Amino acid sequence: QAPLVESGGGSVQAGGSLRLSCAASGYTYTIRNCMGWFRQAPGKEREGVAAIDTYSDLRWTYYADSVKGRFTISQDNGKNTVYLQMNSLKPEDTAMYYCAAAPGARCGDRWVRSGTYNYWGQGTQVTVSS
Repeated sequence: QAPLVESGGGSVQAGGSLRLSCAASGYTYTIRNCMGWFRQAPGKEREGVAAIDTYSDLRWTYYADSVKGRFTISQDNGKNTVYLQMNSLKPEDTAMYYCAAAPGARCGDRWVRSGTYNYWGQGTQVTVSS
């Protein structure tokens, strides 16, 4: 069983919205962790999109400059799920989106590094047409 399972991807027109979900089921989920979303477009390197640090009650969030103000990451500990609400989508947002988890860790500046995370999902495709 995959440790993380993403859903919610699809095809939308520019300006549209999608909400991605990431359910943690294949490992011992903790309420204190760093959860991230990454994306990878064809021919490009995987890049960090957003992360949420639930190590404290403050729920620090982190975003790539390219998505600030358009994407929102949130977490529902009761459902062991993290979400990525994506609004005002652009064609350049087209990519495979991956969820990642670092149990028991804080995000901090390391949130953008793939090596920070221990578990990954298999990805969900997001396609934005102009």
